[in-house]
Amino acid sequence: MEELAGRKELEAHWVRVCDRLRKEIGDKAFKTWFGEVELGELKTGKLRLYAPTRFVRDWVSRHYGDRVLAYWQSVNGEVASVEVNLVPPPAPRRPSDIIAVPPVPSSPQSYPSSMPRLGPAIGRGADDAFQGPEARYTFANFVVGKPNEFAYAAARNIAEQDRPLPERNPLYIFGGVGLGKTHLMHAIWHAIRERSPQTRVLYLTAESFVNRFIQALRTKNTSQFKELFRNVDVLMVDDVQFICGKEASQDEFFFTFNSLVEQNKQIVLSSEKPPSELQDIEERMRSRLGSGLVADIHSSTYELRLSILQTKAEGARVPVPVSVLEFLAHKISTNIRELEGALNRVVAHGQLIGREITVEMAQDVLHDLLRQADRKVTVDEIQQRVAAHYNIKLAEMSSPRRARSVARPRQVAMYLAKQLTTLSLPQIGKRFGNRDHTTVMHAVRKIEELKVSDLSIAEDVELLKRQLQG
Repeated sequence: MEELAGRKELEAHWVRVCDRLRKEIGDKAFKTWFGEVELGELKTGKLRLYAPTRFVRDWVSRHYGDRVLAYWQSVNGEVASVEVNLVPPPAPRRPSDIIAVPPVPSSPQSYPSSMPRLGPAIGRGADDAFQGPEARYTFANFVVGKPNEFAYAAARNIAEQDRPLPERNPLYIFGGVGLGKTHLMHAIWHAIRERSPQTRVLYLTAESFVNRFIQALRTKNTSQFKELFRNVDVLMVDDVQFICGKEASQDEFFFTFNSLVEQNKQIVLSSEKPPSELQDIEERMRSRLGSGLVADIHSSTYELRLSILQTKAEGARVPVPVSVLEFLAHKISTNIRELEGALNRVVAHGQLIGREITVEMAQDVLHDLLRQADRKVTVDEIQQRVAAHYNIKLAEMSSPRRARSVARPRQVAMYLAKQLTTLSLPQIGKRFGNRDHTTVMHAVRKIEELKVSDLSIAEDVELLKRQLQG
C-alpha cells in the first residue's frame, strides 16, 4: 500500500514537470520529444525516464537534461540525477502468422486533438488472427507497363529483402484512384508470406489505424495499441492520406514510424498523393514519409490498358473479341478499376442474356460509363471558361503578370485543374506558363481558404465547376 502511494506521488510530480516543460518549450516541441517519454522509477536519488528510440533518448538528454533535472528537484528534493534510458525490449514472442487488420466498420465523426501518454500496461488482445489481403492481388497477375514499372520493381525488391535497406525505408507508393497501389500492397504481403512465413507483417488501411487509435483512447488501451503496431517486422498502411488533418493520430503514427525505423523494421505506405502534396500534415511527418523510396504510378497508357484487358479476358467464360477490348481501352482511360469493371459488365451481359459481345453491344451496356468518360474536362477548357468568366485574355493564364485581377482567376483555374483532371501538380504548372508545382500547390490552398472566407469566390468556383462538368 505504501509503495502504491509512493508511485502515485511520483506520477503527480511527473505531471507537474511535464506542465512546466510544455509551457517553456511549446506544445509542438513537447509532443515531439516528450510525447512518449515514460516515467520510470526513483532509486537512491536517481530518477529513470524511458524513451522509445535512441534518437529521442539522446536528444532529450543533450538538449533538455539540465532543465528536466531542475524541474524535478523543484518538486521532489529526493531527486539527485535524471537518467534517460531506452524502453526495455518486450518479452520474446513466438513466431506467428502474418497478420492483417481489416478496416473498422464505423468512422467516428470527431477526433481528439491531444491524447494521454501514460497508462497502465495491459496484455495482448486477439489481434493476432485476421484474414489476409485478397488472394487475387499478387505479383503474378499484376500487369506491368511503363506507367507502373518502377513501383512494381520497388515493391518486388522490398518483398524479397530479408532486412530493409535504410535508403528504401519507407517505401511510399502513390498514384491516382484505381491505378494499382492496393494491388501492389497486397502482392508484397503475399510474397513475404510465401518467402518467410515467420515474418510478422501488419497490413491495414490508414482509416483503420485512426479508428483503432481512437478506440484505444476511449477504452484507455493505448498500451495494447502500441504493442500491436510496434512489435512487427513489416508495417503496411494503405491510403495514408487519411491521417492528414487528424493531429493526435498523426502524432501516434509519427512515433510508431520512428520506433519501427529505429528497430530496422520495414514500412510500406500508399497514398493518392506524393508526400510533398499532402495537406494538413506536420512538416516532420511529411519529411518522414518522403525519407525513403518514393515510387509513383502514372496514369495508364493505351498499351497498358489493352494488356490488362487481354489478361483479364483470358479468364472470362465467354470469348471477348479484340475489337471490344481495343474499344474499352480507348474509351476508359483514367481508372484501371473502372476499366476492369466495364469488362465485367460486358462479359456478364454476354453470359446471362446470351447476347453476342460486340462493340455495339458494349456501347449499349456501358452507355452511362461512356457518357461520363466523354465528358472528361481538359485544362484548355478550364482556362477558356475561367478567362471568359473573369473577362480576361486567355493568354493571361500563362503570362508572368501578378496583378490581382489576373493572378486570382489564374489561381481559380489551377484549383479547378487540380479538382477536375487527373494531372499532377507539375503537369498543371507546365500548362500555366511552365510554373513550378509549388505555385500550383499555393494556388490550390489559397482558393480553398478563400472558399471559406469569401462568398463570391465560393460561388464563382461552384458555378464554373458545374459549367465544366456539363
